[in-house]
Amino acid sequence: MCPPAHFKVTYSINPWMDPAKPVDVPLAVAQWEDLRDVYRSLGHTVEELTPRTGLPDMVYAANGATVVEGRVLGARFAYREREEEAAAHLEWFRAHGYTEIHEPTHINEGEGDFAVTSSYLLAGRGFRASPLSHGEAQEFFGRPVIGLDLVDPRYYHLDTALAVLDDAADDVMYYPPAFSPGSRTVLERLFPDALIAEEPDAVALGLNAVSDGLHVLLPQAAIGLFEPLRERGYEPVGVDLGELLKGGGSVKCCTQELRT
Repeated sequence: MCPPAHFKVTYSINPWMDPAKPVDVPLAVAQWEDLRDVYRSLGHTVEELTPRTGLPDMVYAANGATVVEGRVLGARFAYREREEEAAAHLEWFRAHGYTEIHEPTHINEGEGDFAVTSSYLLAGRGFRASPLSHGEAQEFFGRPVIGLDLVDPRYYHLDTALAVLDDAADDVMYYPPAFSPGSRTVLERLFPDALIAEEPDAVALGLNAVSDGLHVLLPQAAIGLFEPLRERGYEPVGVDLGELLKGGGSVKCCTQELRT
């Protein structure tokens, strides 16, 4: 996780990304610290990535890499403003003893567009990641990659439209209208028992969630997901990241999972 540095919104894709409503930086930092502390209270280890001047989007640490079984696929960002983040993440991994690291040729924005289950690596495309990154990831990780086409610009990364609830059980939740018809059919076949989100919860970025297989941390505004999650045996934990939402991310965007 990377704490917020000076944070500024310069573009708008969603209603909550309004440049006319500036980010309250102290509040953003406090909300990030609350998220960090919730992870620790649940028994998880949190490593912090030091923010760098001029790279405010580093707070969305999920975009910096994808880690599976200790192997690290670095990021290659679509936009110049974030290019330097990729090197900062890889420096951290090398300094912490990771040796199986691949610097990508093709554009991928880490776990923004890669989601890991026990059987597959789900891979989004359409707005940021290059389709060529899917083959690159499959070759590096040796896992079947399932390409999924995103068609609604409000859901520009896979992690805004789909969340893995239990990677061991291949259990997911997602918002079907974010995907092309063919991709929806693929998801229905692979995950027939998936939790289907409704529009109000998807718009609240409720699918930008992190699950440890029991606790599901998600935006507290996604109230329609809480009871369905409980019915499946999960414990939803609502988190307020309203200031970070102004930059286009929530719980998952702020969390890079270090899978060993």
